[in-house]
Amino acid sequence: MHSVEAQQTRVGDSGVVSIDRLFALATAEDDKLSSAQWFAGGASYTVLEASQEGGPQRTGGAQVVRYDAATGAREVLVPAGRLIPPGTSVPLDIDSYAFSPDGRRLLLFTNTQRVWRERNRGDYWLFDRATNMLRKLGGPDAGPSTLLFAKFSPDGRKVGYVRDHNLYVEDVAGPAVGHIVQLTSDGTSTKFNGSFDWVYEEELNLRDGWRWSPDGTKIAYWQLDASGVRDYDLIDDTDSLYSFTVPVQYPKAGQTNSASRVGVVSATGGATQWLDVTGDPRDGYIARMQWASSSGEIVIQRLNRLQNTNDVMLGDVRTGTVRSIFTDRDSAWVDVDDDPHWIDGGKSFIWVSETDGWRHAYLMSRDGKTRRLLTPGGFDISEPGYPFGVPFVKAVDTTRRYVYYLASPNNATQLYLYRSRLDGSAARPERVTPATYTRGVHHYDISPNGRWALHTFSRIDEPPTTELVRLPGHEVVRTLVDNAELREAVDHLTRGSVDFTRLDGSNGVSFDAWLMRPPVFDSTKKYPTLFYVYGGPGQATVVDEWDGLNYLQHLRYAQLGYMIASVDNRGTPVPKGRAWRKAIYRKIGVVDSEDQAAAARAYLQRSYADATRVGIWGWSNGGTMTLNALFRSPDLYQVGMAVAPLSDQRYYDTIYSERYMGLPQDNPDVYRIGSPVTFAQNLKGRLLLVHGSGDDNVHFQNTEAVINALVAANRPFTMMDYPNRTHCICEGHNTYRHLQELLSRYLTENLPAGPR
Repeated sequence: MHSVEAQQTRVGDSGVVSIDRLFALATAEDDKLSSAQWFAGGASYTVLEASQEGGPQRTGGAQVVRYDAATGAREVLVPAGRLIPPGTSVPLDIDSYAFSPDGRRLLLFTNTQRVWRERNRGDYWLFDRATNMLRKLGGPDAGPSTLLFAKFSPDGRKVGYVRDHNLYVEDVAGPAVGHIVQLTSDGTSTKFNGSFDWVYEEELNLRDGWRWSPDGTKIAYWQLDASGVRDYDLIDDTDSLYSFTVPVQYPKAGQTNSASRVGVVSATGGATQWLDVTGDPRDGYIARMQWASSSGEIVIQRLNRLQNTNDVMLGDVRTGTVRSIFTDRDSAWVDVDDDPHWIDGGKSFIWVSETDGWRHAYLMSRDGKTRRLLTPGGFDISEPGYPFGVPFVKAVDTTRRYVYYLASPNNATQLYLYRSRLDGSAARPERVTPATYTRGVHHYDISPNGRWALHTFSRIDEPPTTELVRLPGHEVVRTLVDNAELREAVDHLTRGSVDFTRLDGSNGVSFDAWLMRPPVFDSTKKYPTLFYVYGGPGQATVVDEWDGLNYLQHLRYAQLGYMIASVDNRGTPVPKGRAWRKAIYRKIGVVDSEDQAAAARAYLQRSYADATRVGIWGWSNGGTMTLNALFRSPDLYQVGMAVAPLSDQRYYDTIYSERYMGLPQDNPDVYRIGSPVTFAQNLKGRLLLVHGSGDDNVHFQNTEAVINALVAANRPFTMMDYPNRTHCICEGHNTYRHLQELLSRYLTENLPAGPR
């Protein structure tokens, strides 16, 4: 067997992924288009660029620059020198920005802070391009980082925002500039107006909880009452002499949820008209809400608690009466449509559903009585590795009468742009991404006028490129980002191939997988294998798309002499149809674990795979899957590294757990059998447990529970606690580097590297 040092020497030090190189390359991707926004209806786009005012030595500050789509002409719309707050000499450090509809005023989000898991709270500044005036919103009594979700009114003369759990509107034009109207007054730490609690944010992908009416006269908003939700206390042992608790409103499976309702209030103040949605407000979820293409009605999507029924309703904002227009149902769970597109003056809208077994787009009449399939065929419209509730429709061109979306009918590891006619006349979808693009995942940011798109594409081992293309012909106008430096640096690394393949399981099921070979590979010898797993309904790993840190981390292991493999089991959110995704319903921990084990056994039939040296690792649900692998298939895996795992399904939140497993009161055996801790006594291999004690998502109690079970069974293991770190285990100096070195060291010490 070759030593690790010998393997490193053979691949050549100059191409080795050291820890320093890992982090340098993982952060080297060109992100200059991350702030890109379409401007003037799509004739141009804007970006934030580092300012060169004061010469090349100037640091700090960003300017807003516009590029003409057709010509590429560049214009500085807002110089950084205009974005210096009064009394200071340093430009604002801009997190994000938004223009008023007429482009005259610019809203800047700065000094951001976390609310739950996202940095939604901060300061908002308004810059008027006509007067060059810059001022902070919120009034003189607003402290730092106190505003959330500020947005221009449709006429650009007002800005609404959330502050201290209440809604406000501030005049930004005319003689009343700076005048503030408080629209709600009952907000507290347990009653949220225009924002959400922890579980709505995490599991329904909801953060901004209010919407301007199309005419700008009214605001619709969610109100959540979390007074019945128990706190989960995180314990901080290190930030003071005595420990203290940090409470997080967190409804665990089967427990009390927040009550939710939707109301409408005048933008000038007054009483709220609440929509009369029947049923217990704690026994379901208002999962989506938007104006229904008019200022008189709101469309609401209400999920029942089991999330197998989505009742789509129209609410009259004058009377509060609500009527159901149709209901989406599923025997497992049903997804909401993140952003129904209203067309034809509000007479119809585009709706996405799995009602026929595939995720398709439909044209629905406003009353819900007629439905027309727009994307016929045995395929899904999709998004790469989508979370719950993302917009699957990329754009609607009402002039040419097309709907655009991503799909890949023949290969679930790739995605391309397609379009279909709004009249449903096309027998099959039209691929817009040219056939010359034969691999990868393709993202599109399509302009509002449907004429242009920012097209970003990459492969698993190839950093992304972004082009400006003209639609519908997909003519490349110019390359905007080529990542040439990163591409050259990655090409310089000593690499083996990454091959996409399929592994056969039982009952005719096959699984997409990728295999990364060591740079020096001898097919006559046997290699250890490390499986990288996630395996849950929130993420796919077998995707032909650049994933910088993960790719480089696994390349680092491959250079040491490991085969690296990843498999997407049933239940992962890949475009293989409803039956694939929902095979895990009430069988989480069972079907997914069996699939991973079956794929691993199929892979181990290959002549170069060493069945005596098999490891597996993953994070979050991947950590859970790692525990399941070692506990349920103890003779298959010799080593596992579980980062931030869920060990007991009862310990996770209501919305996620109950969506896939039902209520624990009704299905106790489903929860027990689905939990790795139930089988901890079966451990034979070597296990590393890693967790942040401040994890507000997958609580540290999960690792403590599995420790108790392993101790009771007298099973040896290794454990690392990162004090007060959250689910990312990224806070604090050197934390993530320490974690990477810990994983690498544990792997090489417990799963010998190199061929035999």
